[in-house]
Amino acid sequence: MGGAGGRALRLFPFAFGKRSGLRARLGGAAPAPGSRCPAGGRREAGGGRGQAGGRRGARGARTAQRWDFSAREESGAGARPRRGSADSGAAGAGGGGGGEAAGTQEAGESRSRPASMGRLAPRPLLLALLGLALCRGRVVRVPTGSLVRVVGTELVIPCNVSDYDGPSEQNFDWSFSSSGSSFVELASTWEAGFAAQLYRERLQRGEIALRRTANDAVELHIKNVQTSDEGHYKCSTPSTDATVQGNYEDTVQVKVLADALHVAAAPSPASDLSLRLGEPFELRCAASTASPLHTHLALLWELQRGAARWSVLALTHEGRFHPGPGYEQRYRAGDVRLDTVGSDGYRLSVARALASDQGSYRCVVSEWIGGQGSWQEIQEKAVEVAAVLIQPTVLRATVARSVSVAEGKELDLTCNITTDRADDVRPEVTWYFSRSPDSILPGSPVLARLDRDSLVHSSPHIALSHADARSYHLLVRDVSKENSGYYFCHVALWAPGHNRSWHKVAEARSAPASVDVTWLEPDYQVYLNASKVPEFSDDLTELECRIVDVKSSEASVRFTVSWYYRVNRRSDDVVASELLAVMNGDWTLKYGDRSKQRAQDGDFIFSKEHTDTFSFRIQRTTEEDRGNYYCVVSAWTRQRNDSWVKSKDVFSKPVTIFWASEDSVLVVKARQPKPFFAAGNTFEMTCKVSSKNIKSPRYSVLITAEKPVGDLSSPNETKYIISLDQDSVVKLENWTDASRVDGVVLEKVQEDEFRYRMYQTQVSDAGLYRCVVTAWSPVRGSLWREAATSLSNPIEIDFQTAGPVFNASVHSDTPSVIRGDLIKLFCIITVEGAALDPDDMAFDVSWFAVHSFGLDKAPVLLSALDRKGIVTTAERDGKSELSLERVSVLEFLLQVHGSEDQDFGNYYCSVTPWVKSPTGSWQKEAEIYSKPIFVTVKMDVLNAFKYPLLIGVGLSTVIGLLSCLIGYCSSHWCCKKEVQETRRERRRLMSMEMD
Repeated sequence: MGGAGGRALRLFPFAFGKRSGLRARLGGAAPAPGSRCPAGGRREAGGGRGQAGGRRGARGARTAQRWDFSAREESGAGARPRRGSADSGAAGAGGGGGGEAAGTQEAGESRSRPASMGRLAPRPLLLALLGLALCRGRVVRVPTGSLVRVVGTELVIPCNVSDYDGPSEQNFDWSFSSSGSSFVELASTWEAGFAAQLYRERLQRGEIALRRTANDAVELHIKNVQTSDEGHYKCSTPSTDATVQGNYEDTVQVKVLADALHVAAAPSPASDLSLRLGEPFELRCAASTASPLHTHLALLWELQRGAARWSVLALTHEGRFHPGPGYEQRYRAGDVRLDTVGSDGYRLSVARALASDQGSYRCVVSEWIGGQGSWQEIQEKAVEVAAVLIQPTVLRATVARSVSVAEGKELDLTCNITTDRADDVRPEVTWYFSRSPDSILPGSPVLARLDRDSLVHSSPHIALSHADARSYHLLVRDVSKENSGYYFCHVALWAPGHNRSWHKVAEARSAPASVDVTWLEPDYQVYLNASKVPEFSDDLTELECRIVDVKSSEASVRFTVSWYYRVNRRSDDVVASELLAVMNGDWTLKYGDRSKQRAQDGDFIFSKEHTDTFSFRIQRTTEEDRGNYYCVVSAWTRQRNDSWVKSKDVFSKPVTIFWASEDSVLVVKARQPKPFFAAGNTFEMTCKVSSKNIKSPRYSVLITAEKPVGDLSSPNETKYIISLDQDSVVKLENWTDASRVDGVVLEKVQEDEFRYRMYQTQVSDAGLYRCVVTAWSPVRGSLWREAATSLSNPIEIDFQTAGPVFNASVHSDTPSVIRGDLIKLFCIITVEGAALDPDDMAFDVSWFAVHSFGLDKAPVLLSALDRKGIVTTAERDGKSELSLERVSVLEFLLQVHGSEDQDFGNYYCSVTPWVKSPTGSWQKEAEIYSKPIFVTVKMDVLNAFKYPLLIGVGLSTVIGLLSCLIGYCSSHWCCKKEVQETRRERRRLMSMEMD
């Protein structure tokens, strides 16, 4: 019954939103048990099969006996035998003849077999294997049972083959027999001339066609079926198997009925309906059939709008109701019903029309026939019933456009309703309030509501009533200024539905009614004055906001102020104002984002000097504070609940705070009175300062020195020597020459002139000298603000001498030592040029080390020896000790005693020569550096393991001796057992003679 079952999924258009056509495409039927057996594999669909059918029936009977026997064994001796083979099933479905007799004989033999034979049957597993072995072979299938069609419809018969050998694509031959005895060739997928002459013309016209759906499946299509097409259709497949097994053909019977289905609209012809929302309507359709067979009718109501169709409600051939998508709720509520009227009438009833019910309605009737537990749709017809037009309900709501009421009085608004509905509809009236006249904003408050049951929902001071059925009054008592705004009246009409339900048929909203609550507001003016205007940055700014010309002021009014700032721009661009501070009605002060931090720091001060005066003070005005300032004075009125509501704002004219924003200019010029001098003389430099756009400046001076460009000993090094601040306090910066602490002087000659002197200059003082001048402006008394900084031109000290040239190098005889050995490093100084007396030379020698394989780390000072012979040694973490001594006039020895692993690395020395001048003073030369030498510290393996071995051997010996001693003592004193010897009697030996 696979074909009928597959068709049944398409027979409920109301459940899937699609309507089935008239063609019935039947899928391939599932084989009955035993249908794959080679002996009885092909089905017999009637009695007129002749001897071949009889032989197959006999073979099928024997096969059926074996399967029936196994079934009786499984179910018990008294169990009913189940269906044995395809032949028996086919014989039961056939119309008589040899096949029917064969089927009856098989069933009889199966039932007559004694139950005692079940004991001779094999086990279930062997039985299953035997069944698989016997039932292997080709199986050809067509739909089981009879197919019923109506004249004029299309016939589709599927056929498929399975369990075959050979190529995957199989060929099919179709034959037809009106009586079932002799078959005439109809069509073939293999041979074009297979069809008989009777059917070739229909094949050429396309009325008969074969359509391959798969390699092993094909469909026979016959269009416009006639009564002459009634009979038996056989599907056969040529053999491609190595051995002939199974069935190679199958037959199905087709019955063709006359068209006896009549469908018409009632009344006929179809008419149009014009309805309003909520009104009921009915549609009728007449359907009847005069089929000679027992058939059932199914009816479906469809709604069509444009190209789209919707299923409304259906009555299936089994007598069940199925609402379409979107109609389930209305069907359960009883708003949409389907009834039968008389013998052939079907009525669709809609209790209340919705806007979605508009469109054309069709009545679709299908005819069904049942058999062998399944249903077939054999015909379908549709008729247009009526076109339904839903007219919207006319509803308007009007209120007065503008109303003015005094504060404290009552506000009375009337909402008038106009509608064309005269039936039993109930209005629902809702009043909204909004600050905007455009529309009701989301979250707009609901003032009052009268529902369809005439229940009022409102606050205590608001009342809602109706004078008649079309007029509704809103009454607001004791109005205040906050009641000013726009009022809307929203009306919804509700109509009664099925089962005491209500549905909305129309709704409308009135135009806004503007309500202005008037009151006697205070009249006053606001004046803003700048009592203190800044001329420079960091000056004080003070603004006063005064309330003047106060009229009609009552005791229940208080004034607060808000301060605003706006950037002053010369263009016409609109600039937003920034809130500095606002005072609320309860005297609380709130800062804006711009002023919050500065107000907390005390730079912004907001105060109320008098009842009518507010002040704003900027303690330290910056350039960012320049702009326009204005104040807003707000009047607050006391309400009935003792709260304060802002009633009026008055803006002052803006005041501009501005001063010339010229850049500060600071110029420093240095000069040298004596351009040439020799070492040992006094160096003098004066710095002249000039400034512009700096308020009351004071200057601080810093003297710096830089090495000349050609000096590679300390490139890009700037040395701070001495400074003088704005309060004329002198401070030595990085002047480290202890012998010349008083050798540098910085003094203030005038307010804008400073003089620097350096006594007893030395060759090491050569370089570029500058004055770094900073201008300071006073801020709030004793505080100062840095206004500008400038650098003077350099003054160079250059000694034109032809003195000796010193070089330094490092040497060691043992750059690689064993840990614990002595490391000796020599710093050797060589002199080139003019020879000098050893008494005229002195050196400051410092030793440095970089404890790494490269020079990527910072050097560490080890020890230093000054020209007076004083040795300074830096603190060390290791156990090794350092010594530094002068070996000769030009050689200095650094020794590392008890060297350790961390003493490895690069060592170098720095030398600062001192040369005695002809005048007897010592001149410091430029510092020189030697190239580094790498020192390696190795580990002495023998010494490293000597002491651990000795200690280990000693401890082992001591522990062994101690163990022996403990064992001896234990055995001698603690574990000793006293053995009592048996005392022997002392008897004299008897003489042998006596014996």
